Amino acid sequence: MAVNSVALLRIVGLATMLAGTAWQPVRAEDTATQHAADSNSCARSAFRVLIDVGHTATSPGADSARGVPEYEFNLKLAEVIAQSLHEAGFDKTVRLVTNGTRMASLFHRVASANNLHGDLFISVHHDSVPDNLKETWQYEGKKYSYSDRFSGYAIFVSNDNADRAASLAFGHSLGQELQKHGLHYTPHYTLPLMGRYRHELIDEEAGVYRYDHLIVLHSAHMPAVLLEAGSIINRQEELELATPERRLMVAEAVTASVEEFCASQGQAVFGRPPASNPASAAITKPSRGIRPATLSRHKRVHSAKT
Repeated sequence: MAVNSVALLRIVGLATMLAGTAWQPVRAEDTATQHAADSNSCARSAFRVLIDVGHTATSPGADSARGVPEYEFNLKLAEVIAQSLHEAGFDKTVRLVTNGTRMASLFHRVASANNLHGDLFISVHHDSVPDNLKETWQYEGKKYSYSDRFSGYAIFVSNDNADRAASLAFGHSLGQELQKHGLHYTPHYTLPLMGRYRHELIDEEAGVYRYDHLIVLHSAHMPAVLLEAGSIINRQEELELATPERRLMVAEAVTASVEEFCASQGQAVFGRPPASNPASAAITKPSRGIRPATLSRHKRVHSAKT
C-alpha cells in the first residue's frame, strides 16, 4: 500500500509538471498578442510628428553663456529627435526649419505646420533668463552674459490651442519621460522675480507651464507643446546640452512620450488631406551626418519665443 501511494504521488506530480509546461506557451502567446494589439493601436507609419526648430538663422534667439546662438542648439537637437522618431517607425516625422525675421517666421512656421496636417507639433528651444538676472564673465578673452541660478527643462502649452487637453497630456508624458532620464524641470518661471515673464505651473509633476500667447502653440491646429530643453545661459548646463549624450537623452524621452501619446489616440490617421510644402519653411528629413553613433531606435523667455 505504501508503494502504491508513492507511485500515485509521482504520477500526480508528473501530471502537474506537464500541465504547467503546457500552460507556459499559452501565456507567452497571449502576451505576444497583447503587445501586438498595443503596437497596432498606434499607426506609427501614418502618425505625423512635426519637430519645429525654434528661431531662424537670421533671428537666432538667445545667446548661450559662451556666445553660441540658441538656434544652433535647437537645430542640432531637433535633428537627433527627428532621427530617433524615424527609427522608432514614425516615418512621416518632419523637421521644420524656418527662414526670415522673428515675427514673419512665427506665422510662416505655423502655416507650414497646419498645411502639413500634423498630428503633433513639438517646438524645440533652449532657455535663458531676463537680462536683469544675468551677470558677466570672461571666456576666451571675451565678455559674455550668464546666469547659473537656474537649470532644467520647461514645457509650455496654450489654453487656446485647438486641442488643449491632448497638448497637456503630451506635455505631462514628456515631462515624466525626461525625469526618468534623470532630468528636472526649472521652477524659476513661478518666481515673482520673473516679473512679466512669470508663468503658471499647471502640472507640478511634469513641469508643464501655461503660456497662452505663444503663436506656435495657440495657432496650431493640432496638439502642440514647446520644449525648453535646458538653460544655455547656465554655464554648466550649456556644456551638457552641447553633448551628443544629452541630445540623445532628450530624443529618447521625446520618442517614448510620442509612442505613448500615439497609442493613447487609438486610431490610424487616415483620410488626411495631402500635405503641402510652403516655400517659407524647409521641411527636412533627418541628416545622417550628425547622428550620434549611439542613437538607438528607441529663449529666450520673452516674446521672441512666440
